[in-house]
Amino acid sequence: MTERADPTKLVMMIVSDTDADDLMGALVEHGYPVTKIGSTGGFLRRGNVTVFSGVNESEVDKVLELVTEICHARKEFVPVQTLPFIGDGSFSAEPIEVRVGGAIVFVLDVDRFQRI
Repeated sequence: MTERADPTKLVMMIVSDTDADDLMGALVEHGYPVTKIGSTGGFLRRGNVTVFSGVNESEVDKVLELVTEICHARKEFVPVQTLPFIGDGSFSAEPIEVRVGGAIVFVLDVDRFQRI
């Protein structure tokens, strides 16, 4: 097994639960290390997963390509009653279309990497 160089970038990807396993599988298949942390948040307060991968600067674009390929934004219809609106509750009973999925990605410089 070839020893990987110390990472110079930390790619932090916040993705939906539904995309997380596929993304992690693809990252591992391409030889990238991954760490997963469950998280929640966003407009719909649905489950998210935050995936971290420490890579070399030359690998960042390939990681971003995998995220783009796997974590598609899509639209779903959700009941209005489940949305976190502030108001008097006089909303239509019809479901509304909202954007879900996709990813938020941060690429951070690694000042120091230490394996203990």
